Amino acid sequence: MASAHGTVQAPDTEPGLVTPRAGARARDWAEIQERMLVPLYEAVHERLEVGPATSLLGLGCRSGLALLLAAARGAQVAGVEPREELRELARARGLRVGAVGAGPLPAPPTAHALVTVFDPSRLCADPRRTVREAARLTLPGGQVVLAGWGPPERCESAAVLEVARRRSGPRPAPDPFALSRPGALEELLATAGLRPAGSGRVSCPFAYPDLESAVRGLLSTGCYDAAIGYSGEVPVTKEVIEALHPFTHSDGTVRMTNVFRYLLADRPRRPGPR
Repeated sequence: MASAHGTVQAPDTEPGLVTPRAGARARDWAEIQERMLVPLYEAVHERLEVGPATSLLGLGCRSGLALLLAAARGAQVAGVEPREELRELARARGLRVGAVGAGPLPAPPTAHALVTVFDPSRLCADPRRTVREAARLTLPGGQVVLAGWGPPERCESAAVLEVARRRSGPRPAPDPFALSRPGALEELLATAGLRPAGSGRVSCPFAYPDLESAVRGLLSTGCYDAAIGYSGEVPVTKEVIEALHPFTHSDGTVRMTNVFRYLLADRPRRPGPR
């Protein structure tokens, strides 16, 4: 499907606290954590038959692995990512990734057949604005994909992510499971004028060769940024290690089973002239 090209923008962002280890965290995401979500990315691409006819925009694409997988299928891809250190890694992979703008533009500079938002809460304090922007950047008749964590009772990593909440101080850390409750993603679609077109659940185990890799990978997600900013890296790391003990095997490997959910939506075509 066709697309117009231009400078990609997205809603204003609250990317979290920038720590002195921001560059290292970004590399840990790209080298350790990002691949944990490959089953989710591939399930979405397979379900939507992503290929040479697809123009795809990834909002909040991080270091761009999902875009690389789509490009390998022949799709034309571009991304938007608020964190400079992650944008640089994506661009080093040969991807076209822009920064997030100061706010929504009066008219869409770019439109795509498919817009993916693999973490609607990450780009903006109000995920409804992110989804409205995704709809705005989608061609009429195109599709939007929202995805995120499944129910916490189906995700063993929930116990480890709880450390971020406990250590974040008086300003609560964003809840990674806020949109996992029944109907939450559907409500976001309704506010953006999008029509639900299917959904799915995907198993995404978090598996690491050792405890050090597990800690580095989890801290790279951004979920712990507020906790580290408030409590310090050493106490947070210590609690994460303790929380990982039930999932650490005798050979030193770490594995947690998790479920992620995705929701597909259509942007209705504009009615033709009478």
